[in-house]
Amino acid sequence: MMTIVVFDASVYRAWKVERPKRAWLGLLLDLGLITAAFLGAFGYMVEIDSVCLIDQITGERARLIAEDAANSANVIPGISFEAEVPSCQARFGSWTIPLLFVIITLFFLYNVRVWGLPLVIVSSIVVLYTVGTALIWVFDLSDNNFLLTKLGADGGDVMAAATQKATNVFISPDGFMGRFMDIVVNQVFPYVILGALFGTSAGGTSLIKLAVRLTRHLRGGPAHAAIVSSAMFGTITGGPVTNVLSTGRLTIPMMLRNGFNKYFAGGVEAAASSGGQIMPPVMGVAAFVLVALTAVPYTKVITAAFLPALCFFFSIFLAVMFQARRENVAAMREVPDDLVMERQDWFNLIIIFVPILTILYLLLGNKDAVATGLLAWMFGADSVLVLTIINATGDAISAGWWAVAILVPLLFLDADTRRNPSRVLVSLGEGGILLSRLFLLLFAVSIIAAFLNESGLTGELTRAVTSWLEKVNVLRLFGYEIPIVGGVYLMLALICAMLCAILLGMGMPTVPAYVNVALLLGPLLANLGVSFFTAHMFVFYFAVASAITPPVAVAAFAAASVTGGEPMRTGVAAVRVGIVMFTIPFVFAWYPELLLIEEAVTISNEAGQRELIAGYTGQVDWGQLSMLLAKLALSLYLVASALSRFDKMRLAQWEVALRLLLAVLVLWKTPLVMTIGLVAALVLLGWHHVVKVAPPKDVIAE
Repeated sequence: MMTIVVFDASVYRAWKVERPKRAWLGLLLDLGLITAAFLGAFGYMVEIDSVCLIDQITGERARLIAEDAANSANVIPGISFEAEVPSCQARFGSWTIPLLFVIITLFFLYNVRVWGLPLVIVSSIVVLYTVGTALIWVFDLSDNNFLLTKLGADGGDVMAAATQKATNVFISPDGFMGRFMDIVVNQVFPYVILGALFGTSAGGTSLIKLAVRLTRHLRGGPAHAAIVSSAMFGTITGGPVTNVLSTGRLTIPMMLRNGFNKYFAGGVEAAASSGGQIMPPVMGVAAFVLVALTAVPYTKVITAAFLPALCFFFSIFLAVMFQARRENVAAMREVPDDLVMERQDWFNLIIIFVPILTILYLLLGNKDAVATGLLAWMFGADSVLVLTIINATGDAISAGWWAVAILVPLLFLDADTRRNPSRVLVSLGEGGILLSRLFLLLFAVSIIAAFLNESGLTGELTRAVTSWLEKVNVLRLFGYEIPIVGGVYLMLALICAMLCAILLGMGMPTVPAYVNVALLLGPLLANLGVSFFTAHMFVFYFAVASAITPPVAVAAFAAASVTGGEPMRTGVAAVRVGIVMFTIPFVFAWYPELLLIEEAVTISNEAGQRELIAGYTGQVDWGQLSMLLAKLALSLYLVASALSRFDKMRLAQWEVALRLLLAVLVLWKTPLVMTIGLVAALVLLGWHHVVKVAPPKDVIAE
């Protein structure tokens, strides 16, 4: 993978043109990255006890195993025990430390070239913090818990402890050859290839044409079409910028042509494209990282993501509806000639939908149902095909590979692909390049995880905040005293997690934005009454939202490049349209039943045992859930209309403020407050819709 990165982002090739006199140094860096990758893999196999590569080569490992086997046979005459795996005898020793930092330096340099500076800055700060606190402890410069990291027991061998910690970065699950490598190679691989192949097909354009056809009678038709197509395409690609630049080139001009202003058009596309990452069934790379960090099966993750994603896209629909009223945008009625569905477009839709339906069938299917279903009847229950499908049922990775296998022949339904079949090979190559880039990205993430684990900062931060919350009784805000009881503890922690996720996510892809905050604040949220899974989903949502959050809103900036509008104003418009991405995490933190799975309502007690949150049975109460969804729909209506400052007519400032307040009260957990909010909201909306006054002329002109 690093060899591919070198060919893709070669320093030598760039400097040969830009800085010819330093081209030789670029060549050394390129060769250095490949060498560092080889040494990283070699070091892993030398140091990990299950391999012990040098011991294997010298025969020392075989001798130790034989010796252990002989000793175990003599413990009880006539009974032999399985020999234990011996520790590696030949290791790098103290050379592990400089080797690790050389690898980190070279990988970080290419991370800057491929993914930009923000991620490397955060990773470097974590590395420097860990090293600095270790030195502070060694030289006894401070006794502050945040400024020291113990390398080992007091009086122990400092160099041996430091060597062991450096070795851990190679071989531990948090290290760069651990779970993040596993995510790239074993979990994300098929979906990266799937996304690359989808990019080859004309299915994206056909999807937009279908969405336009379905929404042509709605006032916000083109904008609604942009939402539908971006949600569908975004769940496959998982990348907000890629999504904006692919679907946005068609949907944004449509919205502008129909009367929407350029900032709103760019904001809708940026928000909808970012929402593709929270839209089942694929959800992008970050969802697989969430699976790895929470140990919750992928099928449950997409189940948990379903209702929040539905709420998000419903809120964008509402925002478009109110904006269409505000700007007096008429329904399209007639589909433009360049967006009329042709015969080939229907074939292209088959290319899009069949692989997605395959994934859903395998992820949500039942092995017994497959064994006795139509396929078993057609091919025989014991046939290799049916047995393979049964084994794949419920497994996300197998579902991804089945979708790839089905998609490749379907691509040839497209006449352009039949004329130029090499496009398929090019797409596979692009998938390989993206996969290599992803490992480079996750290397930096794994360094953050490994060094945080070795520094102990996460545990120290959790203890400090928890103890502070236990001591503080009152929060003073604008001269008012708010008693910190019950949910206020949780609200403070949630707000901190939100701010950290947005700040650390600026300019970063979703994966590192999510992992950085999840590693730091996930345990803290879990200690304050939120389930471990819900805490991770909370952080995950804000990591996704960082793509539309100024001042570094990458998805909004990509949309601005299409609209020609000012990037920062487009970012503000995207936040207004996608505001629910910032609010829905608070809702499912307070109402975890919205996530539909038992893990969302399961916490660990003081003894470390898993138990259900008080008031929950682990089963979905559909009656209560329906009531919650009705209140949530009302709250979303109030928020969307308030931010648009328009409903049936223009809203006064006091009504905007009142709607935002009532949106909160409607979802308040205290029954009396919630009832007051519901009654007041219904009265307000009834009053507004009874008084049917046409919008003033100045609003139409605006």
